[in-house]
Formats: sequence, structure tokens, C-alpha cells
Amino acid sequence: MIKATIIQDSVYLNRITTFELEYPRFIHAELMTHRQFSRNAASSRAIPIERMHEHIRDNPAMPIHWGRNQPGMQADEQISDIRSARNNWLTASDMAVHSARMLMMDGLHKQIANRVTEPFQTMKTVVTATEYDNFFELRCHRDAQPEIRELALQMQDALANYNPLQLRVGDWHVPYVDRDNSQFEVRYSVDGQPVTLKEAKEISASCCAQVSYRRNDTSAEKASLIYKRLIESKPAHLSPVEHQATPIPDNDTMYLGITHTDRHGQRWSGNFKGWIQLRQYIV
Repeated sequence: MIKATIIQDSVYLNRITTFELEYPRFIHAELMTHRQFSRNAASSRAIPIERMHEHIRDNPAMPIHWGRNQPGMQADEQISDIRSARNNWLTASDMAVHSARMLMMDGLHKQIANRVTEPFQTMKTVVTATEYDNFFELRCHRDAQPEIRELALQMQDALANYNPLQLRVGDWHVPYVDRDNSQFEVRYSVDGQPVTLKEAKEISASCCAQVSYRRNDTSAEKASLIYKRLIESKPAHLSPVEHQATPIPDNDTMYLGITHTDRHGQRWSGNFKGWIQLRQYIV
């Protein structure tokens, strides 16, 4: 139910990492408070009602620590009868699914009917960032809610045990696209088929966008269609093009895409330190 997988990891002067996360929706708001994250997530407005219900039946979100009621925000000690609490939680889940189905029969759109089951949904979220230390400091702490603490600990462990790919200026971090750095330049591919850098960016953005409805079509045709829809829509939907990035040259302070320099002289592009977001080339 809680899982953190590194999708892509790159390093130049700074490290940039993309995770694919699975976790209970009831901790989603806590993840969203961290503003240095670029993210795209599964959406109640995008996933069909019946498919959402199937997912809840197969993998209902529930607590991993059944804390006893006490004053304050933490519950250190668990209750004695966890089985009863689990059964009551699952009963509530079944009732929510039934109520959502009744709303669907009333003719209501999924953006309304799916809201009833949100406490029992799991989230699939893509997160890209150059800065994770503050997140780990807050969410790995023993006072954090157990579910987001478990997620943060898994992310921290994955980072500690993963070797990022060394990139050069002009190379790109493109989640969901394979890269080969054995030659003098990075080569990009999907399912063993070479793709151009332009296609790599579009496929990566498309896959990050598709997480909203839990699909992942990596074909160039699908990518081009989704990418065009993201960029050309009014207003444009640009969050999926925040995950692709290229190193900021270390000897150029006025490089296109740099948005600001912090008080320590570190150059940023949006919420990335040392990396230029694809989004900053577009806006």
C-alpha cells in the first residue's frame, strides 16, 4: 500500500530524482505542503467510477498504525483489538463504494461520485525534486503520521542506495525514458527503441501527465498527442513539464531558464536548484 520507487536519478553538480509513489490518499495533503516538489497525481476527476471501485476493493487504503485515542496529534500506543478496527474500516469502505455507486446511478459525474470514496483510495504520484532534506527532516521524525513517515523512510532509503546517472550540460533528466550514457552523449530510448531528445521530452511529460488516470502509454504517438494538448490548451497545463530538466552550465549566470539566484549564489529554475526545468523554456 505504501511504496516508493525511483523512476530516474541524475547528477551534475546537484542531484535530481524522480519518484513514483503509492500511498493512502488521506496523507496526500501532507505531501502537497512541500513546495520544492514538482508532482502529478492520480485524480478523482479523471479515473472512471467503476475502475476506482475495483482499485479500492483490491487495495483499500487503511492505517498502518492503529493508534489509541489520546490528547495531542500523536498516538504512540496501538489499540488492543486491531482486528475489530480493521473490520469497521473495511465496512466503512464498502459503504462508501455503495454510496458512490448510488450517486453514479443518479447520473452524477465521477468528479462528484469519486469524492465519497477518497478516504479509502490510494494515490499514485510522480514527484521530482532536487531538494529532499527538509521533507525527510519533517516526515521521517517520530512525530509524523505513521503512513507518511513510512513513505519518507522508503524514499530516504531508496536515495541512499541508488546511483544517479552522471550527466553533462545538454543532457536531460527525462523520467520514464531510458538513457544510455556509455558513449560521448546520452542516448534515449523507450522499450528498446531509440527516440530523439524531442520525443524523449514529450514521452516523459506524457507519462507524468498520465498518472492522473493511472495509465502509462509510452508510445510516441500518444506522447505527441498529450504533449500538444498540454501545451496548446487554454490555459496551458504545464505541471507535467516540470519533471524534465537539464543541468545549468556552471559558468553562465544568465542562462535561459534560470529564474533566480539565492543568497548563497545558487542558481535555480523554478523549484529546482542547479537544473533548468523544461517548463521554464516554455513559459
